[in-house]
This record gives sequence, structure tokens and C-alpha cells, in this order.
Amino acid sequence: MTHHVILGAGPAGVIAAETIRKHAPTDTITLVGDEPEQPYSRMAIPYLLIGNIDEPGTYLRKTADHFERLRITQVRAKATAVDSAKRTVTLDNGQTLGFDKLLIATGSHPVRPPIPGMDSAGVHPCWTLDDARAIARLAQPGARVLQMGAGFIGCIIMEALKQRGVQLSVVEMGDRMVPRMMGPTAGGMIRDWCETQGVQVFTGTKVEAIQAGTPLKVQLSGGRTVEADLVISATGVRPAIGYLKDSGITCLLGVLTDEHLQTNVPGVYAAGDCAEAFDKVSGKTIVSAIQPNAAEQARVAALNMVGQKAELKGVTQINVLDTLGLISTSFGNWEGVPGGEHVELTDQAGGRHLSLQFKGDILVGCNSVGWTDHVGVMRGLVEGQVHLGEWKDKLLADPTRLMDAYLGAAQAQGHWSGAEDTRRRA
Repeated sequence: MTHHVILGAGPAGVIAAETIRKHAPTDTITLVGDEPEQPYSRMAIPYLLIGNIDEPGTYLRKTADHFERLRITQVRAKATAVDSAKRTVTLDNGQTLGFDKLLIATGSHPVRPPIPGMDSAGVHPCWTLDDARAIARLAQPGARVLQMGAGFIGCIIMEALKQRGVQLSVVEMGDRMVPRMMGPTAGGMIRDWCETQGVQVFTGTKVEAIQAGTPLKVQLSGGRTVEADLVISATGVRPAIGYLKDSGITCLLGVLTDEHLQTNVPGVYAAGDCAEAFDKVSGKTIVSAIQPNAAEQARVAALNMVGQKAELKGVTQINVLDTLGLISTSFGNWEGVPGGEHVELTDQAGGRHLSLQFKGDILVGCNSVGWTDHVGVMRGLVEGQVHLGEWKDKLLADPTRLMDAYLGAAQAQGHWSGAEDTRRRA
């Protein structure tokens, strides 16, 4: 009987465990998670802070005996080492687990910036349910909150804080908001929008020190000091794979996998935020920490773990962000590729911006702000690697003709991209 050990009880770990059980009814499955709660979704934490859901509303599976009924053994501990030669995992509770097949799905952890005063009372990341409880206690209406970081996760947290009625300041080291998802024009427009919504935004600024006390005193580069009742650190995440040092498993930025999500060690797989998977669209391996990727990678890894050949079709590089009511999107190689062409259209007064990036006659990436008409079409053209032919020049002349280009090029080539579904729902 095969023993499958899954490290990580987030969406990837849970979906993998369920998939294995579906296809291997008698195999042994152990799901290792390092938090005391039922497996939950980090993406639900902002909705918890807003008050739309309670803590059980964040749980990935709603019935208390879900894993018991599926005969999935849950272990609440943290992996401290993996020995791929002996095929064992060492846990921080003193336990050692032997495995036949291993899935590494330990996700990400927040990057802790090296700033004096980060240990002060009232300074928190926003990553776990425990963090959310601490933030909810301090983020009362009228409280002064300073958030470090205005990336994708930071903007989602900002939305929740604003709805709690706090006085919010955001500090971003980059020259614009969401710098890893948006170009200068788009990132600048998001900043301007936030300021009109009453958020104080400092871009191109660092937090240099935090002085403990009530209130906290936050020193910014440029000499300014801001007082805060709560400081939230949202300065990015990185794969949680430190315990794999000396394991024999190859890691770059994440755990390196092939198209089956298998690592360099046979029978050892990775999925989700900690996996570095090959993306056929960009032609390189990437870590893409979004939940749809975690789910698909977990499904593919699990099928291969039970002996069914399955391949990852690609890594979706897609972000759709709602920042205080302003919708922005980022798909594929939004920064463009060497030798490629691009077109931009900006309506500052209307708060709308569209940027398209081409390689030959293929749309390889795009950005939009305040332009919600063609989200499904943009995704379909980028992920479908559709040859646009004459439509490329038409889009360079008028980038708003995305739907026409989709109908003219993609459908003619027999592509289905989800664009039709988007149109039906619109």
C-alpha cells in the first residue's frame, strides 16, 4: 500500500489529498499542516477583516469530519527536514514520517524586512488567522494604520482596512503601486485613485525604523515620521522551502518541477506557491503564487502520484485586482519581450489605461486599469498564443478592438479561451 505524505494544508495540499483519495481508495494519505485551525484559505482573510464572513467561513472544507470521512490523517506540525534518500520527513513535534510519494505544498511565507522595531507591539504581517485576529483588535474605526507594501496582496489588505473605517497610510518602496504587476502609467493611476479615496500613499519611500510605544512612530526615508496605532507588513512573500536544504531536491526560487510537477527526485512532487513550474507561454520556469495555479498544479501532481500520466498545460500569469473599486488586470508578459512591439492607450480623465504587448503577431501580455470590458478576451488571446495575423496591425492602431480581434482570429483558428463565457456573463 502506497503512503502519500503531503506537506502543507492550504488549497494545493487539500486538493491533492482529495484527488489521491478519489483515484486510490486504499492508499494511506497524511496531510501535514503547521497551524492549529482547520485548513483554510489565506485569500479569505481580507473578507474576514471586512466582516463578510466569520472564521469558519475561511475554512476550505465546511464539514468538521471532512478529512476523517476521506481517511486523510491530519498532522499538525511543521516539516524541518526531508531526506530524499531515506524517504523520510522530520517534523518539529519529534515525529519522523516515512513516505512512498511526497508532495511539497508548503506555500509561501511573508518576507520580513530588516527594519529596526519590527518586533514592537502593534506590528503585524497579514498572513495567518492569528494575524487577522490581532489586526481586527487594533484596526478599529478611526485608528491610524500604516501599511508597508502596495503589491497585489497589499492592495487587497488595503481594501479590507478601508472598509473598517481606519485612517490609512501606505508606504511602497517602488516608484508606483503594484510594481510587479503594473507599468508606471497604470501604477500611478492606481495611486492617484487611492488618494482620491482618502488613502495617504508614499511611493519611492522606505520605512527606516519603527519606534515602539503608543502610538508607534514610523520613520520614513526623506525624514518624515508618521504616527500609527497599527503597522502592517505586506512587503511580499517567498516560497517556504528552507527546510529542503540538504534534502537532495533541486530548488531555485521555488522547488523545480517538470511538466508532471515531479522534482529531480522520483516520487517527490511540488505544487502551489512553493513550486517553480514550466510555463509554455513564456518558455521559462516561474513561481506564480495564485490560487487557480495551486489548484491545477495539485490536481496534476496528485494524478501522477497515483500513476496516471497528467501534464501541466501552463502556468497562468493572471491577476485581476479590485483596489477600492478600481479594477486593474495583468496578464502574461505585461512588461513586453525583447524585440516585441507594444501599444498604449491612456484616458487619464476617465481613469482608464490599456497596454498590449506583442511578440510577432501574438499578444504575449497586457495591462489594463478601469477597462473591464474585455478581461476574458485578453486572457484568452494571451494564454491561447493566438496568431493574430492582420489583426495585430489593427490592434496597434486601435487597442480597444480586442473583441473583434478575438472573433476574427481566435475563433477562426478554433480556439476556446473562456472569452465567450465572459461575454455571456457580461
